[in-house]
Amino acid sequence: MSIRIAIADDNPFLMKAVREKLSFFDDIDIRLTAINGRDLVEKLELQRHIDLILMDIEMPELNGIEATSIVKTKYPQIKIIMLTVFDNDENIFNSIKAGADGYLLKEVNPKDLHQGILETLNGGAAMNPSIALKTLKLLRNPISFENKTPSDEIALTPREIEVLEQLSKGLNYNLIADNLFLSPATVRKHIENIYTKLQVHNKLEAVQKAKNNNLI
Repeated sequence: MSIRIAIADDNPFLMKAVREKLSFFDDIDIRLTAINGRDLVEKLELQRHIDLILMDIEMPELNGIEATSIVKTKYPQIKIIMLTVFDNDENIFNSIKAGADGYLLKEVNPKDLHQGILETLNGGAAMNPSIALKTLKLLRNPISFENKTPSDEIALTPREIEVLEQLSKGLNYNLIADNLFLSPATVRKHIENIYTKLQVHNKLEAVQKAKNNNLI
């Protein structure tokens, strides 16, 4: 019997890579794909016969952790493996709290991905060794993790904070570059790094998150 899979990922290249990895296995049937968490939740309303979801974390509209929580509430029988580029502690911790059944990195090879899917459907938990180790550490010491303030997790350089402050005033890349004596390309690179560190997708989210964490 084939395994009915859904994939949620906002990056078309990474989505394609996952599909290619799964194409080696005759028992895998990709029933639906979604470009964000909201898209996934809406499509599951129409197509509930899914055995397992491969879920990206960083997605617009509704991220993978929020989507996992909703899916697990509505369809507890559906297994969910987080398939993500990041293995940071906060993502692992929040994914497990949301009800994820496994956590693999996107660089996983096809054989290990397939094995992880089978293990998870058989009641196990798919995790690569580095994730398993971090999970053990979090389980041993959850108090210190939960008491950490979010700003402990976010380390911006002084230059990135300067760029963010300029960004919060509504200035464009060229003006920021002039003000800080940088090239526009360097400013763009700083902003990319800021988005990655803050785990946001646009200027408004970056400024808001920075203010919430007293970074600016």
